[in-house]
Amino acid sequence: MQAIGIDIGGTKVAGALVDEFGTIVRSERVPTPTDTAALEDVVVEMIRALSDGETVAAAGVAAAGFIDAAQSTVYYAPNINWRNEPLREKLEARVALPVFIENDANAAGWAEFRYGAGRLYSDMVTLTIGTGVGGAIVVGDRLLRGGFGAGAEIGHMRVVPDGLPCGCGARGCIEQYGSGRALLRFANELATAGGIGQTLADVRDRNNGLTGELLSELITAGDPGAHAALRTLGHWLGQAAASLSAVLDPQVFVFGGGVAAAGDVLLDPIRSAYVDHLPARGYHPEPDFLIAELVNDAGVVGAADLARISATGV
Repeated sequence: MQAIGIDIGGTKVAGALVDEFGTIVRSERVPTPTDTAALEDVVVEMIRALSDGETVAAAGVAAAGFIDAAQSTVYYAPNINWRNEPLREKLEARVALPVFIENDANAAGWAEFRYGAGRLYSDMVTLTIGTGVGGAIVVGDRLLRGGFGAGAEIGHMRVVPDGLPCGCGARGCIEQYGSGRALLRFANELATAGGIGQTLADVRDRNNGLTGELLSELITAGDPGAHAALRTLGHWLGQAAASLSAVLDPQVFVFGGGVAAAGDVLLDPIRSAYVDHLPARGYHPEPDFLIAELVNDAGVVGAADLARISATGV
């Protein structure tokens, strides 16, 4: 049975009609409106267009934020003016399908578990390294949402007591040390210090600042300063993974997001820091560390699959 997945991002809304094997049948993308009413209209029109003439079980809508356990209400969305927003109720009043709301990182992680890098495992942790750090946890083949639905917010796990302030209101969250934004900060610090960061400084001066794209190019080119910044990022992510292992004992960690394109250049320092900080080192089975496979399609595929399961039970 087919289902529709909608992934609301900061710059675009992506939608797809997805079959039960995780294959995208049809897809659409439009810019993300800044107005919430216009955004709701875009989601409704996308669901209608993708379901036209098709047999569809349900629609899943994924967005960054805290979603309740009933997959209905957005408690809080950091980049959209949704506060206790009854989004499912509003959408179902306008489309002829069951609708389920999902956290975007949960949707992407579930897609990797079902059809991507995690498909051979029963227990998995996914970390999506973008502007922030998203997370998804699968335990015993089931997505962990928590008692109130807002679980698996790995990006807001504290790694530095009284550390850098985070947008969530706390301090020292892994999002401030293991995200794409943090990587740029590490690179800028190296550029200012000179030495190994001299090329970073030169690129920054020529372009009036460093960007993620410029840094990615330097990483690919093997620049020592860019790789040093990436190792710092990997060090923090490895520490976080070790703490998560003590609680969840996953068989695999899957890393997605733009930074994950670095592959083993990112995974090597993560593995090293993980082993250094793992409780009962030498006596604890070590998980696999993998790069996500579905990349930009993970959000829509996961949202559709979770909606289909919620609607049909299979």
